[in-house]
Amino acid sequence: MRNIANRNVVMALLFLQVIPILLFPASVYSLQSQEWWLPAFLTLFALISAVSLARRNQQPWPWYLAGFAQGFNIISRLMMLFPHATRIDNNVEVFNTAYVVLSVIAILMSFFMLSYMERPDVRMAVLKD
Repeated sequence: MRNIANRNVVMALLFLQVIPILLFPASVYSLQSQEWWLPAFLTLFALISAVSLARRNQQPWPWYLAGFAQGFNIISRLMMLFPHATRIDNNVEVFNTAYVVLSVIAILMSFFMLSYMERPDVRMAVLKD
């Protein structure tokens, strides 16, 4: 657990926080879908916060922005989980395994990122030289 608050580890995880935001089946990113803009918008927030923290910004807003992106990712996925849990395939309603599994994994990853970013030792590691 000693290296969990290492500045290099924190910076790597801050840039990798886009993974749970972008973790959707490929069908979400088609132009016919109306869901693609939310991951793009939240990824922009996450990257702005990561770049700002990489530049050793001492203000709290980058942490709030990253927390907002991860928290909103959890909320939006919970809201979309049940409407997308099934899909129509040859006029038969079938369980949408890919969407459900990826959503659960993304929710868990976002929860980990939120709990990790709220640790005081992690926040202090960003400010260290």
